[in-house]
Amino acid sequence: MAAKASTLPVSIFLFFLLLASGGIFEAVNAQRTWCIPKPSSDQPTLLANIDFACSHVDCSIFQKSGPCFHPDNLMNHASIAMNLYYQAMGRNWWNCDFNKSGLIVFSDPSNTRHQSTRTLNVLLSYKH
Repeated sequence: MAAKASTLPVSIFLFFLLLASGGIFEAVNAQRTWCIPKPSSDQPTLLANIDFACSHVDCSIFQKSGPCFHPDNLMNHASIAMNLYYQAMGRNWWNCDFNKSGLIVFSDPSNTRHQSTRTLNVLLSYKH
């Protein structure tokens, strides 16, 4: 029993060392993550997010001639713009804040039955 009690302070020390070094945040960022708007986001918020993101990254992928134009709706276009920004800036939680309207997800939002395979392939291979 004494051996287990003596390992507790070491475990606590290692946990705080990992926390202080940013290791926990790096572990989260190592997973595949995407940034999308919260479903409750209103139209002005989505437009502001698109404007902000597209002022920093190339958003031509969802313009009329782009491969990700369809489905042609604000939520889809905001999702793409916000995720392009999030990926380009390093996939940090603060790069998906968008005034508290962003949401980090762990499943690929382009993997829906509404997206074409071509659009999915372009999204997965698109590099800024």
